[in-house]
Amino acid sequence: MVSDIIKNVLAVGAGSFLGGAARYLIGLIMKGIGKGFPWATLTVNLAGCFIIGLLWGVFSKNGSEGSNWALFLTVGLCGGFTTFSTFSKEALMMLQCGNIWGFVCYVSISVIAGIALVALGYSIVR
Repeated sequence: MVSDIIKNVLAVGAGSFLGGAARYLIGLIMKGIGKGFPWATLTVNLAGCFIIGLLWGVFSKNGSEGSNWALFLTVGLCGGFTTFSTFSKEALMMLQCGNIWGFVCYVSISVIAGIALVALGYSIVR
């Protein structure tokens, strides 16, 4: 039991490391695009939503949602890759700067397109 928990924690931790590193690299690549709008975070969040939808579909189809690979790829990799906390901070900063239109667009696109892309990814595999 304890060894299974340790394996799961290591799988999630390794995936989180890779996901976080990928998120950082995408931020570097997209640095300077669209001054004043967090395009890199939006891109990462939407891509992560689509990827987790695909993975969720695959693992639920195979009945392996709790496997080490599922934990590594979904909780770890996608969890480390997506940036909801950064999204929330950036949205609040837009409000604080009076950028109401940017705030409304950013939050609306992130939530609506994110949910739609999870559904799309899931339905492609199912």
